[in-house]
Amino acid sequence: MALKNTQYDTIMREYHRRQLTNKRRQDECTAEAYTAVPELSEIDSLIASLSVEHAKKLLNGDNFALEDLKEQIAALGDRRRALLTGHGFPADYLEMHYSCTDCQDTGFHGTEKCRCFRQAVIDLLYTQSNIREILLEENFENFSFDYYSEKIINPATGLSALATMQKLVAECHEFIRCFDETPDNFFLYGDTGVGKTFLTHCISKELLESAHSVIYFSAFELFDLFSKTTFGRGDDIAELQQMHAYIFDCDLLIIDDLGTELTNSFVSSQLFLCINERLIRKKSTIISTNMPIDIFRDAYSERVFSRISSNYRMRKLIGDDIRIMKKLRPQIKTKP
Repeated sequence: MALKNTQYDTIMREYHRRQLTNKRRQDECTAEAYTAVPELSEIDSLIASLSVEHAKKLLNGDNFALEDLKEQIAALGDRRRALLTGHGFPADYLEMHYSCTDCQDTGFHGTEKCRCFRQAVIDLLYTQSNIREILLEENFENFSFDYYSEKIINPATGLSALATMQKLVAECHEFIRCFDETPDNFFLYGDTGVGKTFLTHCISKELLESAHSVIYFSAFELFDLFSKTTFGRGDDIAELQQMHAYIFDCDLLIIDDLGTELTNSFVSSQLFLCINERLIRKKSTIISTNMPIDIFRDAYSERVFSRISSNYRMRKLIGDDIRIMKKLRPQIKTKP
């Protein structure tokens, strides 16, 4: 389903605003640098005049003009960078700095939509302002291992709650670092309050800031949307169907608190469809649940469990309920 004209215009206005903001910032940096180092202005003027001169030569059939231009501009560029760094400026201080370097804040690669455009559509169709506010607090900068005990041991691995979380956080950083090269999936399970949701928020923030499209749903919200797109009618069905399509195609889908929704054959079949479709498309997914593995398998079918166990990193978190601990230990400011 296509965006409504008003929705498309809203997104493109935001791109225009980014372009103006970044151009204004570049102009301010240029004025500052020119004042401090007047020779920079002379170099930029010379580069501009050389470009015009060599363009004329190319039009007149001078095949050597382009190579000559490249050499002269390269030499001037080296001098420009040397002047900048020599006066305490970054070497790229005069360059345009884009919010998205992939599309240079246009929203498109040629005729293809950039992934930042896809995220803009997601944000428009699915109000994530609430999630974004949460991410200001729940992120790796505010993460603390203080709530994880060395005394609580997972008998299956022999690792303490602290060591388990330290290992998992390292895996999450690796997941983020290799996200574009190696699609991967996590299935996080464990008791209530051990940090599963917080960790998914940490990952969301990192990937959103690197211009990846991320959709975050509680299990109840996800299956409610699936139900509406399957059985629903009305004026908003087109938007719901478009959101349904983005669930399959976004860079990262996070399904939080699986098991809190009413489980039935429809839910099980939709979960399998979602998981399977994203595996086929090589798109990463993170699922969290409070359910023990055996209960999860019985609730969602062997078929669903087989797909997850074969294609996801299954990680059990252990420990005390952090929300209770925070009330008992208010002096700890950082988040778990």
